Amino acid sequence: MRDPDHGTFPRARLRRLAALAALAVLAAGCAGAPVQTMSDTRQTISAAEQAGAGQVAPDALASARQGLKRAEDLLGAHEYRAARRAAEAARQSAAEALAAARAGGVPN
Repeated sequence: MRDPDHGTFPRARLRRLAALAALAVLAAGCAGAPVQTMSDTRQTISAAEQAGAGQVAPDALASARQGLKRAEDLLGAHEYRAARRAAEAARQSAAEALAAARAGGVPN
């Protein structure tokens, strides 16, 4: 394309278009379904269960399960960012339960 005033496509316009395209790609990546985060959370909960967290850290494990359920509900509603945050919080709770089980902590 040519700019009628300059005879060539202005570089500033090209830079703006490139920046907008990059932002669009970034936004699409952030707004997508948190498939990997959900999978990681499920795996961490499973590992905590297998390590005996239900006996050692039942509150943390229950919190992880509830958080995953909330994340799944949000995912179903296409609330991807909120689902990702809920899944990350659930994974953190599951990781705490797993650590307590591995350490042989006192049941809560």
